[in-house]
Amino acid sequence: MTHSHARALCATSRKRIGIEALSGAERVTRLAQRHGTSRKFVRAQRELARQAVDLAFAEPTAPSLVEPFPRVSDAWVRRFVLGVVLIVHGSYRQVIELLRDLFGLSLCVGTIHTWVMEAAQRAAGINRGQDLSRVRVGLHDEIFQGNQPVLAGIDAASTYCYLLQGVEQRDADTWGVHLLDAAKQGLDPDYTVADAGTGLRAGQMAAWGDKPCHGDVFHVRQQCEALTNVLARLAKGSASRREALELEMSAAKDGGDGRQLSARLGRARQAEVQARHLATDVKTLTGWLGHDVLSLAGPQLKERRDLFDFIVEQLRLREALAAHRIRPLRVALQRQRDDVLGFARVLDGKLAAIAQRRQTPLYWVQQVCRLHRKKPTSTAFWQRWNELHARLGAGFVAVVADVRAAMDDTPRSSSMVENLNSRLRRYFFLRRHLGDAYLSLLQFFLNHRVFMRSRRTERVGKSPKQLLTGQAHPHWLERLGFERLAPA
Repeated sequence: MTHSHARALCATSRKRIGIEALSGAERVTRLAQRHGTSRKFVRAQRELARQAVDLAFAEPTAPSLVEPFPRVSDAWVRRFVLGVVLIVHGSYRQVIELLRDLFGLSLCVGTIHTWVMEAAQRAAGINRGQDLSRVRVGLHDEIFQGNQPVLAGIDAASTYCYLLQGVEQRDADTWGVHLLDAAKQGLDPDYTVADAGTGLRAGQMAAWGDKPCHGDVFHVRQQCEALTNVLARLAKGSASRREALELEMSAAKDGGDGRQLSARLGRARQAEVQARHLATDVKTLTGWLGHDVLSLAGPQLKERRDLFDFIVEQLRLREALAAHRIRPLRVALQRQRDDVLGFARVLDGKLAAIAQRRQTPLYWVQQVCRLHRKKPTSTAFWQRWNELHARLGAGFVAVVADVRAAMDDTPRSSSMVENLNSRLRRYFFLRRHLGDAYLSLLQFFLNHRVFMRSRRTERVGKSPKQLLTGQAHPHWLERLGFERLAPA
């Protein structure tokens, strides 16, 4: 046979020759003669069969950890830098380390700072262009980074932050100037809610005249809780001192010398009774204040005022027992009564409007409001529910829905600013000093970032800006001039 005959063999014949040669059942010379090929050809097929078997039964090898990273654009790196700084709360050094270790890219701090400041300038322009005429209730407060005050203002309904400004002073002039600047963007709320800060309130009066500024319930309750805890600790300490004297008295009696401690023990027992009664009374009074007066679901404004005055008077009667502790709270309550109860006036107006719209007596609408003082999981709640349902009939469900909506839309405190403070704190600790540009970037990001979760389900999947305007908007990166990467 010639070499061309071997070349003409099909793949199946070649495979069969290689398998037979690899098995060793027949010598290479005999296989070559039987198939009409050369011995060299048979050996070549045997080697191919051996390689195939070795490959099939080879140990698996670990994949290579070295993989080429595709070339990326300058815009991609800038998007990544802003994402780490704003979403992950990363510092500039952490951004540099991530780019170096994960992507093999080398950047300096100055380049990253320049990129962030360029984005901050664009963000500041967007902030200044926002129409604020939809804000109906503003929440104002002062937060701090170190010794630097930061003026903050938030829309109660949408949590949109319309004021975030670092200042040197937090006096009336400073507040007034920034509130006037916000007014140029259409900010004209029905009223605001703030604590008792004199500069804040004087600044609002200078800028907006007699626009109401309701008191902050949160800080009042905080003061009450602090006083209650201090008096409880003092009562506990007086009990400990009395117990120690009783042990000392018992030991002295065993030695026949107990008369010297009897007077001290008598005074200690009297002090313990007085401290315990004072702590109990103040706890009861502050409990009434929180549950009956400052609660959203409560009586009418006139009744709240009477209860408020009664509590203040009772605190005054006990002031002599711990003047330096009780007097600050009593004076603060006395001065802030009308401001702190401002929410009750607003809620009473809304309940009256519901009564007129639903053609239901105001008394029963107020009873529906008071129903929410009870826990929905309690038997008392459902007993009262059934009573009101039987009294109001088919209109009961609609009245309940209206009352709940009215209560949800009546803020009593500026605690949302405290929530903003906790969110900003994760950025502030990375910066020793805060600049206007950096604060503008944070304000823009928090206003355009979508809520991933919230206690109020209507906010999930929406940003504060979308909640304020009622309209969807581009992603925050797109608003800063970057294109988002589309999923594959």
